[in-house]
Amino acid sequence: MTVTEKLQEMGVTLPSVAAPLASYVPAKRVGDQVWTSGQLPFVDGELPAAGKVGAEVTTEQATELARTAALNALAAIDSQVGLDNVTQVLKVTGFVASAPDYTQQPAVINGASDFIGELFGDAGTHVRSAVGVAVLPKNSPVELELVVETAR
Repeated sequence: MTVTEKLQEMGVTLPSVAAPLASYVPAKRVGDQVWTSGQLPFVDGELPAAGKVGAEVTTEQATELARTAALNALAAIDSQVGLDNVTQVLKVTGFVASAPDYTQQPAVINGASDFIGELFGDAGTHVRSAVGVAVLPKNSPVELELVVETAR
């Protein structure tokens, strides 16, 4: 089953590629890899929630937002090479805007990792960083970057 077919089976539609907030492109192909810029969890151009995880945003909400940010990153990758040409996911980097005492960043970024694993199967296993930060653009609770390998 292709990734596109798997998305259809899951009832998931790729969103439009999010417009950059500054001077960068959403994704860039380099050889047989595609690197995404940081993707926020926009839905129809809006953040569904804002603030720090562990304060204004719960872990559960942030986990769902991480999944949404991953979907936005996949849309950026699709615009470069088509998702069915991704041979494996290499790296996920997740940033979590965290309350000072919040330590569950890995659980939040599991929202992205679990979704990628479900979508890509074994090709979705990846290395990862889950980093707590003071603030993210637009007061977003999460931001996500992906690096994938593609068929040449």
